[in-house]
Amino acid sequence: MMAYPERVLVTKIGFDGHDRGSRVVAAFLRDAGMEVIYTPPWQEIEAVVKLAMQEDVDLIGVSSLATDHLIMPDLIAALRDAGMDHVRLIVGGIIPQNEQPELLNAGVSAIFSPGATSEEIVETVRGLVVEARAARECAEEM
Repeated sequence: MMAYPERVLVTKIGFDGHDRGSRVVAAFLRDAGMEVIYTPPWQEIEAVVKLAMQEDVDLIGVSSLATDHLIMPDLIAALRDAGMDHVRLIVGGIIPQNEQPELLNAGVSAIFSPGATSEEIVETVRGLVVEARAARECAEEM
């Protein structure tokens, strides 16, 4: 058992305003006992990184329905530049199959398509938070 609940930021970056999926995911993560910070749509990368720092999150979940997933490498770079490379990043929504390898190679930890179960997402998030906290501890020891 973790000393404190998982801290997850659920957001929409870019011009996609369809937030139903992100609201549903935020609700079932909250129902699973996680602390969820939810943003409205149309966030900018800098604002997401700043909020992630302020809220000391373990993981960021980004919802994408309109190609906003293509800016995930920029978010990963901004997190790295802010000294937050321990934070894990997941993406959910409409992600074309041929674009998924590029996202995973860039550092996205998991991708969820429509039809992913709440149990699958919760289990994955919990595992990634364990990884994030271990990476943070390792970095702090150096």
